[in-house]
Amino acid sequence: KGKNELLGLYQGKKLLHSKGNKLKGNLWNGRRYLQRTYQMMKHAWNNYKRYAWGLNELKPISKEGHSSSLFGSIKGATIVDALDTLFIMEMKDEFEEAKSWVEENLDFNVNAEVSVFEVNIRFVGGLLSAYYLSGEEIFRKKAVELGVKLLPAFHTPSGIPWALLNIKSGIGRNWPWASGGSSILAEFGTLHLEFLHLSHLSGNPIFAEKVMNIRTVLNNLEKPQGLYPNYLNPSSGQWGQYHVSVGGLGDSFYEYLLKAWLMSDKTDLEAKKMYFDAVQAIETHLIRKSSTGLTYIAEWKGGLLEHKMGHLTCFAGGMFALGADDAPAGLTQHYLQLGAEIARTCYESYNRTYMKLGPEAFRFDGGVEAIATRQNEKYYILRPEVVETYMYMWRLTHDPKYRKWAWEAVEALENHCRVNGGYSGLRDVYLRHESYDDVQQSFFLAETLKYLYLIFSDDDLLPLEHWIFNTEAHLLPVLCTNKKEVEVNEK
Repeated sequence: KGKNELLGLYQGKKLLHSKGNKLKGNLWNGRRYLQRTYQMMKHAWNNYKRYAWGLNELKPISKEGHSSSLFGSIKGATIVDALDTLFIMEMKDEFEEAKSWVEENLDFNVNAEVSVFEVNIRFVGGLLSAYYLSGEEIFRKKAVELGVKLLPAFHTPSGIPWALLNIKSGIGRNWPWASGGSSILAEFGTLHLEFLHLSHLSGNPIFAEKVMNIRTVLNNLEKPQGLYPNYLNPSSGQWGQYHVSVGGLGDSFYEYLLKAWLMSDKTDLEAKKMYFDAVQAIETHLIRKSSTGLTYIAEWKGGLLEHKMGHLTCFAGGMFALGADDAPAGLTQHYLQLGAEIARTCYESYNRTYMKLGPEAFRFDGGVEAIATRQNEKYYILRPEVVETYMYMWRLTHDPKYRKWAWEAVEALENHCRVNGGYSGLRDVYLRHESYDDVQQSFFLAETLKYLYLIFSDDDLLPLEHWIFNTEAHLLPVLCTNKKEVEVNEK
């Protein structure tokens, strides 16, 4: 391990709280707000336990289990996704019952075709985070075991992994709908953080080698206008159709470039350069202002802009702000401001609905601003990206409006998504009466409730300089050198 020793387990325990990092003079009394988010987690967890224990997700109206094809026949997505949230909220009994289920029932020896991306961010990420927070060996063991099962996905001519993998046979393929048999940028670009930690915890460099090869392939390709298309063919190693997005299909690739830089203790200069180069191209070609001054991120299709922004794209406000400190000379304030503008736009997408929760996608054309115009874009499935951006903006600026907006989201969730059997997504956020989709997504417990809890917590809970959130809000410690570890221990 030597020089690149990571922030180890015991530092991880100490750094759950970083003393002396409290916001001075902050008179905010968040106890009532924290208690509400805690009770929401209790309600979501207790109903999952009552009606769907051991299955992937809960149907809160039907009061039964829900299985997604994303996980094949792997079970327990909600349990693994919720582990670190339970730990952070100090739900000790619930954490122990979740740990026991993982020990006794989490089984990867199944004939299952899974989404490599989803299993990585939810299962590998959730297990790694639970290990770093609790020190329980079972989580490390299971994370590495699953990592090994995912390695055959990389058996392609280019080393760009397949989207789908049968973890028993090792046979991979891509989504049938993806351009020309391509892999998806946001999927193969969102393995990096977890795989570096798998190499650290297993002592096996193969995981890190696989994701570093992805970066090599990307760096050797021409980028149209400096942009990364969403589709890359794993056989030819060439781009598919030129569709560029900071929303679905592209989003977390950019997030992981920035976070690779931050997680490396700011030593991975290649990741930093790739991130800021990409952001510069995004600003030039995709970021636009509406006629009333709302900043939004459009989608690029073969040179034509589609003036649509997805809920998933709303994470980018937090990303721009998180990267602001390391921006090229003189641009720190610019990126903080850009983050604030995206946060405002996404807030408006919530505020302009009846339910005060945002649609899946909203448009800026035909006289419409920040409103969904198509029926198939009006749903809300308990997504976290808007409150994720509020969390980063709060931590980085302490502007009280972010706590106010977060509280509005809490009240909307309680008023419209809470049902007797848990929390349900909504089919149309513009209607006066709830039309439920009857799914309590695992990411509601992993991400949405965690980010809300952190907004109402003191800054010294999970300080951003020590912890990186994966794209499922699972916690990974910054990889520190020995020198840094000594400083941390002395403090």
